[in-house]
Amino acid sequence: MAHASQRLPAVAGMFYPADPHSLHAQVAGLLSSAIPAEVVEAPKALVVPHAGYIYSGAVAASAYGELSQRRNVIRRVLILCPTHRVAVRGMAIPAAQSFLTPLGAVAVDRDAWLQARALPGVIVDDRPHADEHAIEVQLPFLQTTLNHFEILPIAVGDVDPHTVAKVLETLWGGPETLIVISSDLSHYHPYRQAQLRDKATIAQIRQLDARLESEQACGAGAINGLLLAAIRHHLTPHVLDLRNSGDTAGDREHVVGYASIAFSEDRQHAHH
Repeated sequence: MAHASQRLPAVAGMFYPADPHSLHAQVAGLLSSAIPAEVVEAPKALVVPHAGYIYSGAVAASAYGELSQRRNVIRRVLILCPTHRVAVRGMAIPAAQSFLTPLGAVAVDRDAWLQARALPGVIVDDRPHADEHAIEVQLPFLQTTLNHFEILPIAVGDVDPHTVAKVLETLWGGPETLIVISSDLSHYHPYRQAQLRDKATIAQIRQLDARLESEQACGAGAINGLLLAAIRHHLTPHVLDLRNSGDTAGDREHVVGYASIAFSEDRQHAHH
């Protein structure tokens, strides 16, 4: 019997295969066929979509494929997501000590957890995480691309982006720490309209303009926090893929936008 210290999968068999062999095969296939728009050296942060794999898996894979060179370097992954099911004031980290997927358990980083818990705006609550798919769908990609890593899952609710940035700054670390922001873009517009809206959103992200609205991206609060931190750390965004469900597996009347964006240290600033 599972005890409360382990968070069980909520969307296995729905968003991705519940069978470990099928899941591994699908993720490996998505990673091997991913063609990112550019190759990014050692990204510090990734923005990736979180729909079912048939819809957004290929887009997510274009970001995760950039991690293969660092499979032994990255040890801690901060994963931020919006709250789709439970309203949260501030940010919720789970009490659970590990997250289970069909590929195995991923431990929650205890040191990161303790540091985060002490910060303003952070609460400990398993409820926002119990049925939330946005972090869960990232885990099989990380389990396939990295060797030994732990996570800090953060469900970002109604919170000021500076408060989110503070959590990122506190846990920034070095090359061993990766930040993953789980977010889709526009929701349920016709195909062409969605393309225009999402292009405008991407232009804003490229400018590191931390004023995204939730209509532009469901993870807007988390992305805005990352953009504020990116300014301070001289990170440059690289757009690896931008598509929508009308391009992948859905109709074109009501589409959801997906982007993969990698943030890396700006070479010019690295030498100053």
